Amino acid sequence: MAQSLHPGAPHDLPAFITAPGETDVLMVVMALILLLLVVGFGLLFLRLHTLPERMAHKSQKIQFELVAVLGLISLFTHMHIFWIAGLLLALIDLPDFGGSLGRIADSTETIAGIKPGGGAAALRPDSMADSPASNEAGGAREKQLAPREGTGVVVSTTPSAQPARKKELRHA
Repeated sequence: MAQSLHPGAPHDLPAFITAPGETDVLMVVMALILLLLVVGFGLLFLRLHTLPERMAHKSQKIQFELVAVLGLISLFTHMHIFWIAGLLLALIDLPDFGGSLGRIADSTETIAGIKPGGGAAALRPDSMADSPASNEAGGAREKQLAPREGTGVVVSTTPSAQPARKKELRHA
């Protein structure tokens, strides 16, 4: 049984019109194009959104973490001012205070007669000296540091050899 066209329909139909029961190729192609465009736009948006984090990745750790937090806040709150603040923070080079403070600490330890980098490990407070973790194998090992020239002072880190510290008087 051949299907006949309606007498009022034009005899030359466009190519995108399909017969009943056949696959609509144009709809399938447009659905794939729409899906690819939505995924592509989402990737572009996320790539643009992570721009400040990628810029701050080579900077200091604290600056990178601040930029990352600002990016997350702007992503979840949809307030673009946080993204702009993160971008500006990523563009600014913060000075390195840690390096100069570390050199000051090393110099102070050298002046005090402590091996630089030893810090609090070289001089244990009295509260830590009684703990089992501070004594190796249950016995206290006495460790003496090199005295400064001309002072004749020997510093010992064991609690029994350390004299009680006197409270310094405050000046008026």
